[in-house]
Amino acid sequence: MKLLFRKILTSPVVTEPGAPPPDPGVELLGSAIHDEVRKRFGRSLHIREVDPGSCNGCELEIGGLNGPYYDLERFGLQFVASPRHADCLLVTGPVTRNMADPLKRTYDATPDPKIVIAVGDCAKDCGIFAGGYGVVGPVSAVIPVDVVVSGCPPSPRSILAAILRALQARSPEPAH
Repeated sequence: MKLLFRKILTSPVVTEPGAPPPDPGVELLGSAIHDEVRKRFGRSLHIREVDPGSCNGCELEIGGLNGPYYDLERFGLQFVASPRHADCLLVTGPVTRNMADPLKRTYDATPDPKIVIAVGDCAKDCGIFAGGYGVVGPVSAVIPVDVVVSGCPPSPRSILAAILRALQARSPEPAH
């Protein structure tokens, strides 16, 4: 017991460093997304994340977008529980046989105009799951895809950049 108290009394105060300063690149990216979302929708962009067969690596990075560092809601982005409330589908992983029909039904339930972003190498070309007996194929084999984000897993910043690319690609042309 004496050793424990001596250790406690002789140990210096140990604290963790504060949060890192916000990345200026993320701030610029976020404000560009905010402007595109407001121009296109006049409100926030509602996102539905769909996992038709991934390893969950991409979901962890998407979850990082909800954390305090990226805080995507300040940029006008929100995750929703129903595809009927969504404007954008973030689809991760290869499409498995059991999830091909639910993915198609989710796509059909999402109101037009909808944006589909395939997140990760597996969503792009099945990655390490290519040729597996339970895999139908990449996301583009089941539903139309607007933008693909490469990486295994891609960073939250690259996912934000893909959302911006998709919004810019779908922006209405200015009237002449």
